[in-house]
Amino acid sequence: METALTRLVGVRHPIVQTGMGWVAGPRLVSATANAGALGVLASATMTVDQLRDAVREVRSRTDAPFGVNLRADAADAGDRVRVIIDEGVRVASFALAPSAELIGALKEAGVVVVPSVGARRHAEKVAAWGADAVIVQGGEGGGHTGEVATTVLLPQVVDAVDIPVVAAGGFFDGRGLVAALAYGAAGVAMGTRFLLTSDSTVPDAVKARYLAATVKDVTVTRAVDGLPHRMLRTDLVDSLERAGRTRALLRAARHAAAFRGLSGLTWRQLVHDGLATRHGKDLTWSQVLLAANTPMLLRSAMVDGRTDLGVMASGQVAGVIDDLPSCAELVERIMKEAEGALEGLKNVR
Repeated sequence: METALTRLVGVRHPIVQTGMGWVAGPRLVSATANAGALGVLASATMTVDQLRDAVREVRSRTDAPFGVNLRADAADAGDRVRVIIDEGVRVASFALAPSAELIGALKEAGVVVVPSVGARRHAEKVAAWGADAVIVQGGEGGGHTGEVATTVLLPQVVDAVDIPVVAAGGFFDGRGLVAALAYGAAGVAMGTRFLLTSDSTVPDAVKARYLAATVKDVTVTRAVDGLPHRMLRTDLVDSLERAGRTRALLRAARHAAAFRGLSGLTWRQLVHDGLATRHGKDLTWSQVLLAANTPMLLRSAMVDGRTDLGVMASGQVAGVIDDLPSCAELVERIMKEAEGALEGLKNVR
């Protein structure tokens, strides 16, 4: 299926696997790429050296195009962009809107720039700065999320910009792909659906928690880092929501120190990133510190398998997913379902 997305990034199918921290590593990304979709490596939870090694590992596993996701506001964003350029990565995606300067540097090197946005005005801004495409995530999506449903946000963005739009939030099958195309999107991006594959390195016990979840078990909370965060509701989430400010801040300080050690960031860089998180948002200083909860709480579940000590970011689609196909099986199934849905539309009277 050829769309503006497949032509832009050079993949066979208009499907993107999103860059999920601690989840989208070389194995998942290369499996997605080999299946004909666009795999995106998550770099925010890696050091710069780890990112370079991960890119080279993906390259050793596949000849297909892939991308790297990074935080545009990170203190070492320039170093990470240099890795992307030096290693010949095809696509750079961003969790937050990159600056015009970053976009220009990447485009000059021939890298396709695809920021993620949650509002029409943000899409208009990055398009004006030269972004090649944009991923628009509605409120159904996992992780940090907004309040507007994909079905409302997507057509707004499609009508507002002249670059390819990739739909995210609430997609897991071929019917969703066809629906997104009908809205004018050039493809879909999925996180939770790729997390729940046999190629994902997430521990089996954690995958089992996702598979057992119903739609009502997926909630939005501000208790982790002060921002709306969609995840599975667990006893830990309930505990975080009940915790007082002092207890929450002590926990956050411990997690900040632990993440600093894992990420290789200095305290100065960690404070810089916290300030960047606060920029443009009505957050207190205590909420900035609470932002340190996110990477470590996610790591506890996604890497260590401790569902009692970690949080599990999740799109609402977790409530309707009940299997763990390989990436190849998943992509093939989605494309067959899409073909069937398109054929069925021909018979609608």
